[in-house]
Amino acid sequence: MPKNIRQKLITRKTNETDITLELNLDGSGTHSINTGIGFFDHMLELFACHSGFDLKVKCMGDLKIDGHHSVEDIGIVLGRALSDIVADKKGIARYGCSYVPMDESLARSTIDFSGRAFLVFKADLSGKLGDFDLELVEEFFRAVAANAGLTLHIELYYGTNNHHKVEAIFKAFARSLRTAVTVVGDGTKVLSSKGVL
Repeated sequence: MPKNIRQKLITRKTNETDITLELNLDGSGTHSINTGIGFFDHMLELFACHSGFDLKVKCMGDLKIDGHHSVEDIGIVLGRALSDIVADKKGIARYGCSYVPMDESLARSTIDFSGRAFLVFKADLSGKLGDFDLELVEEFFRAVAANAGLTLHIELYYGTNNHHKVEAIFKAFARSLRTAVTVVGDGTKVLSSKGVL
């Protein structure tokens, strides 16, 4: 799988959001993020850094209402970019799992890039961090999984500081996704007994 095809630029405009996203799976973790939601920018920056993906996101959303549409729609676009890049899943490791501690918090992300969208999200998150509603963490990952075709299990085992809990989740997701899209062998085989995914 040549590296020069593992990238995607997507634009999506609705009455609620106007998003441009550029993703390169074979980058070095460089990023330029502007969603209008400071904490969410930070989480996407962490995602880029710990996945090693280059990521650019610009979103103009209806933040006068709240951050829901922006966060969910960025998840949709990121998921679509991932789906388009891996396409028929040839050459990728398919599975990934990572545990990440962040001080007192511990999270695990487990992925099967199977084409079968499913999210299991077990994390006790409520309230706000700055202008970010913590319930949107689950909405973001549901949108990513649905649009990328990921079976994604995210579990927060424990933690007390909300910032640390969410950071552990995003870092674990980044590392597990990096593993799942790693090119294996000669990059031509689909890792399935069926021969297709």
